[in-house]
Amino acid sequence: MTTSISDSDATFIREEAARLGFDACGFARVDAPWPAAARLAEFVAAGRHGSMDWIERTAERRAHPRAMWADARSAILLGLNYGPDRDPLAALQDRSSAAISVYAQGDDYHELIKRRLKRLAGAAQARLGGEVKVFVDTAPLMEKPLAQAAGLGWQGKHTNLVSREFGSWLFLGAVLTTLELAPDAAGEDHCGACRACLDICPTNAFPAPYQLDARACLSYLTIEHAGPIPERHRAALGNRVYGCDDCLAVCPWNKFASVSHEAALHAREALRSPALAELAALDDAAFRALFAKSPIKRIGRERFVRNVLYAIGNSGDASLVPVAQARLDDADEVVREAAAWALARLAG
Repeated sequence: MTTSISDSDATFIREEAARLGFDACGFARVDAPWPAAARLAEFVAAGRHGSMDWIERTAERRAHPRAMWADARSAILLGLNYGPDRDPLAALQDRSSAAISVYAQGDDYHELIKRRLKRLAGAAQARLGGEVKVFVDTAPLMEKPLAQAAGLGWQGKHTNLVSREFGSWLFLGAVLTTLELAPDAAGEDHCGACRACLDICPTNAFPAPYQLDARACLSYLTIEHAGPIPERHRAALGNRVYGCDDCLAVCPWNKFASVSHEAALHAREALRSPALAELAALDDAAFRALFAKSPIKRIGRERFVRNVLYAIGNSGDASLVPVAQARLDDADEVVREAAAWALARLAG
């Protein structure tokens, strides 16, 4: 059963979201046509999801928000600003240190957002009734098209959400509900003729504006891809050891961005520009200790050290030769191969 709510009740939800620390809140219908499904089907059919077979397995549930929950009528979309306090591109200049994606320099945002989504959903249900379910981006719900439909921003040419208030730096969460919420105006595309995000990509991972081939994306390759990274992409990694922020950081709309007010999302000093030599020496226990409460921990020590060794190979720093040599007898085959590649690269 669905329930329509008043303007004052909608205001209550927005104010509660702000009280919980969310920086953006918008409403969208979930029973409207869903053109994102066709784009997803094309993405999968072209094999651009790479080894992320879970995207293909869950494609039917991703095809429409109501495929996740048939009784849902509306979505409450929430945004949490994680704006950095410095230009992420600056970290690429020191090749003997590691560049880590902004979103992973602080605590893992998933649990932080999920707790707040549950509190918001509970408050809305207690006051307004209806049924609710909460989603972060680990669920097969396409939150970026929903966020655009709810007016939080628009999906830019790099396929990520862009906000006029927060630039590239919004974490997203969603609450689906049986309540009938008056939808906000959808976000309008303000990319214009700009190609900054497309042109800066180190691997030309965008076949066309608004299209991404994950198989060439450095974020995919350093985080999702298991096994050796294809040699044709290793030099382009530079010193990136977890993710890539280039297309986000170069967006002109970041001139309106602000530093996140969430202390848990601020960069840990140990992860701003850690030395490659120290990261390559991590054993499993040290890796887990360094990345406690960090999203980096989920890829495991071997995949992370693999990335570090590629960065060492790109560093041009001869003092790192012994560091790479020490990994030639690593227990992991992929790490050993990365160490050998790094040494060959340093040898010219």
